Amino acid sequence: MTSALPPDLINPAKALIIFVAVTALGLSLRYGALRTLSRWAKRTATHVDDMLLESLRFPSLVWCLLIGVYIAVDTAHLPPRLNSLMVVSVTAAIANLAGTTIGYVLKENNLAIPATGLSLTIIKIAVWTTGGLVLLSGLGVSIAPILTALGVGGLAVALALQDTLSNFFAGIHLLIEEPVRVGDFVRLETGQEGYIVDIGWRTTRIRMLPNNMVIIPNNKLTQSVLINYSMPEPRMAVSIRISVAYGTDPGRVELALLDEVQQAIGHVPGLLADPAPAVRLIPGFGESSLDFTLGVHVREFEDQFPVQHELRKRILKRFESEKIEVPFPQRTVHLHTEPEPRQ
Repeated sequence: MTSALPPDLINPAKALIIFVAVTALGLSLRYGALRTLSRWAKRTATHVDDMLLESLRFPSLVWCLLIGVYIAVDTAHLPPRLNSLMVVSVTAAIANLAGTTIGYVLKENNLAIPATGLSLTIIKIAVWTTGGLVLLSGLGVSIAPILTALGVGGLAVALALQDTLSNFFAGIHLLIEEPVRVGDFVRLETGQEGYIVDIGWRTTRIRMLPNNMVIIPNNKLTQSVLINYSMPEPRMAVSIRISVAYGTDPGRVELALLDEVQQAIGHVPGLLADPAPAVRLIPGFGESSLDFTLGVHVREFEDQFPVQHELRKRILKRFESEKIEVPFPQRTVHLHTEPEPRQ
């Protein structure tokens, strides 16, 4: 019986020497390439090259080992098992690189497809599916029967995973229609409110202001009535109610309030100059006070709390300096006494 290996590789010692030499050469080239890429990444301002470096670091090590085995065993044909390892390692590298790079590009350029966990998962699934088809084709496996079996079993799987599939397609609906986006501040009809952190393949994560996380199934989110404070833009109006005593000149109060807001613009973070602030004698005549409403605009939802805090402190100090009285609830009681009867 003749050996399938070339005569000069029958000796295992020779094969081992060739493997070590080729692998060492490959590792040295890998080290030089990664070092050059690392230096290039430090000189550039983008993060794409950094992600490329991290995505190739481990797969390139596998490639060096596989190439060493390839040349040592058979310089003409790679055995099927090693072919499989090569396809899997290349697919893993492409999936990681595609996920990180496309995610970065989507975030930086604000494209129509948001960079969420669901969108990146779909990209990786597409890459792994392509790699799997290439692997099966290389092993000589016919793909047509597999697709037929998947079609027959698809109905049973769909019935068993109704809830999961419902959440998955609800997530796709959120990505396409974009009623909410990553970074938006929303309030649900159930009372929870916070920033959208991620839209995954099954759930959506919302970070509340106390830094807690609310996890909501995607199908529940699509059915919920919610307020998106970031649409059509993050800027929002804030109303501050201010009361003064009866007898105070309304024009004087209006001028004092507007002047304090103008002075605060540029010093209070989140307070906007445009649209201009406004003061209205609304709701008007209270039981014990004249009630004004000061309207200002802030950069986003979370800014309203520190802005109100700083403006109230400034207004109170201004009222004290101008002797404008801030009233408190009071009642005037009139006593009528009847004259004593004559004796």
